[in-house]
Amino acid sequence: MEIWILNLRHLRAVGKIAQLGTVNAAALAVNLSQPAITQALGRLEAQLGLPLFERRHDGMITTPAGDILSPRIEAALAHVRSPHVTMSRLRAMLALAETGSYAGASIATGLSLPSIHRAVNDLALALRRPLVVRRGKSVMTTEAGTQLAREFRLAQVELEAGLSEIEALRGYETRRISIGAMPLSRARILPAAVARFLARRPQVRLTIVEGSRAELVEPLRSGILDVMVGALRDPLLETDLAQHPLFEDVPAVFARRGHPLAGTLPAAPITPADMARYPFTLPPRGTPLRDSFDRYFAAHDLPLPQVPVECGSVMMIRQVMMGGNSLALLSPDQVQVEIEAGWLSELARLPAQFARTIGMTTRASLRPTEVQAEFFADLEAAAHDVGGPP
Repeated sequence: MEIWILNLRHLRAVGKIAQLGTVNAAALAVNLSQPAITQALGRLEAQLGLPLFERRHDGMITTPAGDILSPRIEAALAHVRSPHVTMSRLRAMLALAETGSYAGASIATGLSLPSIHRAVNDLALALRRPLVVRRGKSVMTTEAGTQLAREFRLAQVELEAGLSEIEALRGYETRRISIGAMPLSRARILPAAVARFLARRPQVRLTIVEGSRAELVEPLRSGILDVMVGALRDPLLETDLAQHPLFEDVPAVFARRGHPLAGTLPAAPITPADMARYPFTLPPRGTPLRDSFDRYFAAHDLPLPQVPVECGSVMMIRQVMMGGNSLALLSPDQVQVEIEAGWLSELARLPAQFARTIGMTTRASLRPTEVQAEFFADLEAAAHDVGGPP
């Protein structure tokens, strides 16, 4: 069931029934007649295939389906905010922000071009602020439009989560989890958690999107992703996000097998001065590992080694090292296969100052569904197996 067939005003009324306990009180709160609310509730329950309330002589009590949907409605409406927002306006604004053109929004939604134009224009007039500006044949959202589209997308996520949980009550599994996988999550912890989870929930659909934090953070904030797994940030700059530590990871220095520095082992340990003579392949500046790298050589009064290649891909780093004398800072878990194959050698373990906290990042406002909470627990269990508690 798609959320677009729902009526936001009717959903607001259902939320008020759950909050206030009677249809009469809800009717006064949303300025609808009692018969209109009763009819809207009946239509919604028919669409869902489950009752949301138990009718009693002294009021209305939420059923299990109502317990699921009513807080999702409340959360969605908190993102929508204005009573002038209708479902058609919400849908049109989202499609326009995502496609960048009225024609694209029309194709994406199946709505006519005049309908898209009218919905977005009416929304801008109702909110008294411009939401889009033209750039030739395309359109761009204004700052207000971009923020509004993000809020609308989060409202969509809340309603879709509620509907999928209700479908699960009816015996139809439609739930899904979208996971952002940063480099340090891909070696062991995320695959282990996925295996644990799917052993119990084989019908839940998992979508895993790989990328750097810079590539994944906006999809997370906008509701496209549910969780991001990888190195945490200290301090966390995005106030709308929350971090949950899982374990500590300490990287090591690696090079190709046969690297000149490998010939000194094990007779003499590799020193910072030894490493400073060789180029490194590292993640970009601003990442925890790169910042620790800079501080490490500065503390030893050494010039920073050259970093001719900035990259977070283990596959690319491996190939760069194999083709020359470049060094890299990597988690041993990330290159376990390469070490076992004899391609790479570990030159030195790094001090505790290089430790990175690996964890989950979610939206601060996230209300995990049942299956999301289970997956998060599996991540914690996998992290305990991999690295112990943080």
